[in-house]
Order: sequence, then structure tokens, then C-alpha cells
Amino acid sequence: MINTEDLVSRNAAFAARGAHEGLHILGSGNLMVIGCVDSRVDPSHVLGLDLGEVTAIRNVGGRVTPAVLRTLLMLAKVREAHRGDRPAGTHIVVMHHTECGIKDIAAFPDMLANDFDIPVEALDEKAVMDPVAAVRHDVGFLKEVLNTRMPGGLVTGIVYDVETGRIEVVVPTARAGDE
Repeated sequence: MINTEDLVSRNAAFAARGAHEGLHILGSGNLMVIGCVDSRVDPSHVLGLDLGEVTAIRNVGGRVTPAVLRTLLMLAKVREAHRGDRPAGTHIVVMHHTECGIKDIAAFPDMLANDFDIPVEALDEKAVMDPVAAVRHDVGFLKEVLNTRMPGGLVTGIVYDVETGRIEVVVPTARAGDE
């Protein structure tokens, strides 16, 4: 078990390397990843990204929920405030994964429906049991929202296989508003 002293020691080693110095508040480019809180699927590690290269939003299942949409809109304002000479637009990658614990929450439909802010009867369309269908659904929904609230953004949908360590591009990169 990792205890507080371990965390302090590990942090001291991290700080000594200086990797935290000079990083921008929203990453070195325009990449955002929406992913799951599962400890096996940290977007930076899975996608080979370094500290400061990505803004990651993580929740149970990596789903595009109303809370995630609110976070994206707030981050758009932060990006505007800190743009400077940074590239315009955002590339959002929705990353779901195999063997996700969100399947376990399906046994608690009221809880799951509350997270999506929908009636229980509408849960089937969220494809909770199928990560490929779920990422397609979430990317489609996100593209609709971005088209009206954050036009010009790019969206990609991927599924990470926890057994092989590989990703599959399920929804190729497209601009919000494109079919």
C-alpha cells in the first residue's frame, strides 16, 4: 500500500527532475482526452504523452455526461484567457476501454441515469455494456454540442483494450459539425 510518506518521497524525486517547470496551464498543444478513472487507463500513459501535453477529463466510464460538457465549456474559457500564441481550436479524444467497471454500475440504473441526467428508460441508448457503441454515441453527441458551443473543434473516438494495451480508432478524427 502506498502511504503518505511514499507520496512525499515520490513527489520530491519528481520535483527534483524539474519536469514541471515552464508548463502551460492547458498543455503544449490543443489536445484534450475524456477518459475513465480506471487506474489501468491513464490517458497519458496509454497514449505515450508527457506531462504538459494533454488536458485530461476523467470520470466513471469516460462518458460524455452533462458534467463533462460543463467542464469542457469552462476549459474553453480558460483557453481563451491563456491563448496567447497558442493554436486555436481543440482536439478532443473520447477514450473508452474494454472491461470497464461502468458495466457494474448498470445494475444500479437510477445511479447511472442520474449521472447522465436522463430518465432510466433512456439508458439503453447510452450503450453502457459496449465500449465501441458507447464511444460512437458519445462522439456523435459531443460533435453536436461542439458544433453549437465550440465550433471548429476536432473529435476522435478510440477504445483501449486493457488486455493488449492497444487502441482502436473507432471514430476517425472529424471536425465538429461534419457528418
